[in-house]
Amino acid sequence: MPYFAWDYLAGGLGREASVRRNLAAMEEVVLMPGYLADADEPDIGASLFGHRFDAPFAVAPLGLAGLLWPGSELPLAQAARQHNLPYILSTFANTSLETIRLAGGDHSWFQFYPPNDPAMEDDMVDRARRAGYDVLVVTVDIPASTRRERNIRNGLSIPPVYDLSTIMQVAMRPSWAMGILQNGAPDFANLSPYYPKGSSLAAAAEFVGRVMTGHVTRERFKKIRDAWPGKILVKGVLRADEAEEYMSLGGDGLILSNHGGRQLDAAPSAAEVIGEIRTRLGSKALLLADGGVRSGLDIARMLALGADFVLIGRPFLFASAAIGRRGGDHLMNVLKAELTATMAQLGCRTVEDLPACHWRPKAGRAKAELDLGWRIA
Repeated sequence: MPYFAWDYLAGGLGREASVRRNLAAMEEVVLMPGYLADADEPDIGASLFGHRFDAPFAVAPLGLAGLLWPGSELPLAQAARQHNLPYILSTFANTSLETIRLAGGDHSWFQFYPPNDPAMEDDMVDRARRAGYDVLVVTVDIPASTRRERNIRNGLSIPPVYDLSTIMQVAMRPSWAMGILQNGAPDFANLSPYYPKGSSLAAAAEFVGRVMTGHVTRERFKKIRDAWPGKILVKGVLRADEAEEYMSLGGDGLILSNHGGRQLDAAPSAAEVIGEIRTRLGSKALLLADGGVRSGLDIARMLALGADFVLIGRPFLFASAAIGRRGGDHLMNVLKAELTATMAQLGCRTVEDLPACHWRPKAGRAKAELDLGWRIA
């Protein structure tokens, strides 16, 4: 990848403390192995919304994926379908929601950033419905644009600015450059139908920045809930009281997330808050989580903390950039093999057994058992 693409993908904002916190929080989760259990062939499958998936993870929504690695979105959706896993398309994707739905089938979900234009919001929800999506992922954690220092330093912008620095970066990455030539200059495919007629690239970018901001208030969320006939997952929740309220407003589940450390550098990680939210909402609430998950072991860790399902983002673009169209398929095989081996080592026959393996030193053991009693029971 050119440096500007790599920095956008790998980085966060500010001092990037939140990015590091996500990774550190995963390493802090300790699991206790058990060797007397009969768990030689663990079942890593998990059920969501009446469907049994082959593993408890999904491809997280990745904005600008087609710029970061050209042509990556379609093969990732196809790989997810082949592996019987969900693929979540971002509103800010470079491939249209209609195209991805055809490629990914019932395994495709649409991540929706509600625009502050009511007519545009209504039409986008209707497009997702007509395309055949069953699950809408309403993202609530981008009320305002942010300053990401890496992007400023390395020249990533929409429209792109081709100065000497960016030209040199592209020249040093011929595979990426060929991908752009083959796939065309990336655009916000899901938003381009709403650009003002005759807009230049600069005007289109200004339009997107203007309409894709604002808090998703109770009223806005209720309006989306009333308009959407399928399931709704609310993404970006970290507070226990807000988690409870989103569920009372009609959410079918929550995705606990700090947006990969890209929105607020002081935000906690999902791993740090999931226990409190699980205790508040109880065992029946559907909780998904992301942030800092880099391996099958990390998937097991997040499930042991109380998640029902895990989202993984950056690694799928790392894999795509490493080996192209086969990247997603390869990574899914690796993650499933790692998770299977981890569960066998722990003595867990199913993913529902993982919370019982969460271990803490004796001083915190009573609280750990209290927090996770919903699953152990």
